[in-house]
Amino acid sequence: MKKLTMLPIASNLTGSLNFNQLSDLVGDFEWHTLDHSNWNESYPYKPQVKFKIGYTKNELLLRFDVAEEQLRGNYSDVNQNVWEDSCVEFFISFDDRKHYYNIEFNLIGTGLIGYGSPDKSTRNRLSAAEIETVQAFSMIERHSGTDKRWSMIQVIPLAVFKFDDTSDLKGKTIHGNFYKCGDNLKNPHFLSWNKIDNPTPNFHLPKFFGELVFG
Repeated sequence: MKKLTMLPIASNLTGSLNFNQLSDLVGDFEWHTLDHSNWNESYPYKPQVKFKIGYTKNELLLRFDVAEEQLRGNYSDVNQNVWEDSCVEFFISFDDRKHYYNIEFNLIGTGLIGYGSPDKSTRNRLSAAEIETVQAFSMIERHSGTDKRWSMIQVIPLAVFKFDDTSDLKGKTIHGNFYKCGDNLKNPHFLSWNKIDNPTPNFHLPKFFGELVFG
């Protein structure tokens, strides 16, 4: 099981924010990579993906950097099938993986957030108003070459995790995983930070979450 430490961010993420300001706040933080192409025989294509994450008293700040051959951002309304687009995902559990939140955003900033147990019949989506409290800042680089590059920074209010007590997280260890997918891209792929040992693609397996420490 992988383990990472999320460092605190001194500034409060209030007022008018932009991509460059947020990037600077985590500029010295460690990059982590999505190394695991868990179903490589069926889905051999592997984009380059890395991320970094920090936190304040009231928010998580999560940045993804992606290099992939195709960009797709067809969905523009919350809770649509964003996993079919160029999509990055973050699953997080505060109760030792009994329940978890799945936070999924495509490259144009359209979000989907669900909550519940691994049994899909128990899972529910958050409301559009709740999902839209997550601020998503995207930057797409257009240049010649095989891969196209894009970055996303998400400011995730801890209030989104409404079924858990997030009032005092410093020093606590929780669980989560980070993903990149694109089900309807010409080369579908399913990458993860912590390895998933399952015969078919499935991110909804919290037993394969890694440890996240609020440093």
